[in-house]
Amino acid sequence: MIQQPDLAKACKAAGDPLRMSILKLLGQGAFGVLELCRVFDIKQSSMSHHLKILAQAGLASTQREGNSIFYRRPLIQSNEPFDQWLNATFMAIDNSEDEAHAQVQTAVTEVLQERAQACAEFFARHAEDFKEQQDLIASHDQYGEALNELLNSVTSGQKPSAQALEIGPGEGAFIPTLAATFEQVTALDISPDMLALTQQVVDQQSLVNVNCKLGDATVLNDEQGRYHFAVANMVLHHVPAPKTIFEQVAGLLAENGSLLITDLCPHEQTWARESCGDLWLGFDPADLTAWAREAGLTEGPSQFLGLRNGFQIQFRLFHKP
Repeated sequence: MIQQPDLAKACKAAGDPLRMSILKLLGQGAFGVLELCRVFDIKQSSMSHHLKILAQAGLASTQREGNSIFYRRPLIQSNEPFDQWLNATFMAIDNSEDEAHAQVQTAVTEVLQERAQACAEFFARHAEDFKEQQDLIASHDQYGEALNELLNSVTSGQKPSAQALEIGPGEGAFIPTLAATFEQVTALDISPDMLALTQQVVDQQSLVNVNCKLGDATVLNDEQGRYHFAVANMVLHHVPAPKTIFEQVAGLLAENGSLLITDLCPHEQTWARESCGDLWLGFDPADLTAWAREAGLTEGPSQFLGLRNGFQIQFRLFHKP
């Protein structure tokens, strides 16, 4: 049972127009204080004050990424009265009209583009030695077998004409397997340097059914409902707004299509930022489940693989009904 003083405190926190706009933005993902100051064009002291009010009322939570603190919406996992109220409140805020929405979204786009640019610049500098750096965390050889097993569980009854999408193929280690399984494969990457490495694999192995495309998922907007299988393999921790991957891929999947996510569980090894260009230090499995559910996907089998260096990989399968 929710206590009335707590509910009154939460209602008061949500009742401020600026805090409503902040909560609406946090529905898109996690943002740092300085990013929020830039988006809403207010001083850090004022933003910190509003975030403190939201956090104390249970409307926002913090997420530590190395030495940085990001703010996000709390994860709703129960049907308790407060969580029901919270879910209804967020839904109302998301569907509300905001006069400054266009201006805010322009600023948000700039912030996310800068995140993406930083990632692209890292890959431009380290494309040739990226495999060596990535192997410090997890080489494809360490988890490739588990990846293939999940793929086989999805494709056992697949039609010969099925089409697949790999987001962020990196050096193309998984591309030959996809090319042997599906009639047509699209390899999509925002980094021209990494996509060039994938293209080398395609050319060397004469994979005539693989098409390499440069850009994010928005370049495939005219291919809604086309793909029967999509995979983001060790990619989410490089994505400026990971939640959007679920939303975008859900639209690209055909009915009964599947999305396979492999990525790191939360960790505190901050050197991965400098060495591997990671934007995020892993993900809570509950977050991936929630993002998939919000995108209209249902949860399938999951596997977890612990590595000797302290990292843990999660293999998550989701389906489009």
